[in-house]
Amino acid sequence: MAKILVLDDVLDASILVKRILEKKGHDVSAFTEEEDALNHARSHEVDLAILDIKLKKMSGIEVLEELKKINPDIRAIMLTGYPTLETARESLNLGAGEYCVKPIDKEELEEKVDDVLGSRGASFLKKH
Repeated sequence: MAKILVLDDVLDASILVKRILEKKGHDVSAFTEEEDALNHARSHEVDLAILDIKLKKMSGIEVLEELKKINPDIRAIMLTGYPTLETARESLNLGAGEYCVKPIDKEELEEKVDDVLGSRGASFLKKH
C-alpha cells in the first residue's frame, strides 16, 4: 500500500486521517508541524501527502510547493474547512489531485485517496 504523509495543525484531525487510512493498509505518518513533515519527506519515501491548507507557519499550498521540490512525483490531497475556488485552483496547479472539505467524511476520504493513488485525480474542480 501507499506511504502517506498527513499534515494538519490540529492533532486530532491528523490522527483521525491516520487511523482511517491505516485501517485500509496504508503506511501513514502524521504531523502537526510543517518542518517535521518536510524533514520526514526528505528522508523517507512518500507517495501521497494529505495537507491542511491552513497551518501554523506556512500554508498547505506552500508545503506542497516544498514537497514538489523534494519529490516532483508526489501526489497530494488538500484538506480545508474553508473551501474556495481560488485555493482549489492553486492546489490543482501545484499538482494536488483532490480536495476534501472538513469535517472529514471517512468514505469520501477513502475514495479520494484511492482515486489519487490510482491516477484518476484532478477531477475535483468539476465537483465544486
